[in-house]
Amino acid sequence: MAQSTSTQISVTSRTPGHSRETRRLRREGRVPGVVYGGEQEPLSFSVDARELRLALHGSGAVLDLSIDGGTAEPAVLKDSQRHPVRGDILHIDLLRVDLSQPISAVVTVELVGAEDAPGVKADGGILEHVTRELNIEALPADIPETIPVDVSAGQVGDTITMEGVALPSGVSLLDDPAETVVATISAPRLSTEGEEGEEIETETEVVGEAAAEASGDDASDA
Repeated sequence: MAQSTSTQISVTSRTPGHSRETRRLRREGRVPGVVYGGEQEPLSFSVDARELRLALHGSGAVLDLSIDGGTAEPAVLKDSQRHPVRGDILHIDLLRVDLSQPISAVVTVELVGAEDAPGVKADGGILEHVTRELNIEALPADIPETIPVDVSAGQVGDTITMEGVALPSGVSLLDDPAETVVATISAPRLSTEGEEGEEIETETEVVGEAAAEASGDDASDA
């Protein structure tokens, strides 16, 4: 569901520096960033890492950005860089927005009902989540955190696309719905180890039967 709430976040303007400066900021518990758009010059800033984490976790798409204690202005997160191991945010890009004008955004896809899909639950099929992000257009306040896609009726062999998926009010999909494959359900894979075991067992039975027949022939000859 689209989020109409926003969270205020306070940042401190800074002069863009070298990597040594950004490392110092991160040691102090701050995250460097840039805000641009709104017919204004890009502005570099730093923000408290904990405040940023809480703001991104608790808000919808829109942040009320206050720079150096000034009047808050709406902005959205356009990009972020994270530490590959810890997942900490290393840098963020924010975009000033007009709440009355639609913007493009990338949102994640959430599969719903996967555990109830007959192809998975009854037939042991394998569900593969193919497309995890969608390109959409909406007013900043209408951008949803995720777009749910119901796969609870999925059967083995199904290819689930965005065609026919109901989007939240005010949200338009920029990708081709018929060509956007969200998930597939394939037949369960046979265990190679099991097949080899069955073959070995069959061969053992055949050898055993042959040995028994040979033993019987020897006994009759005697």
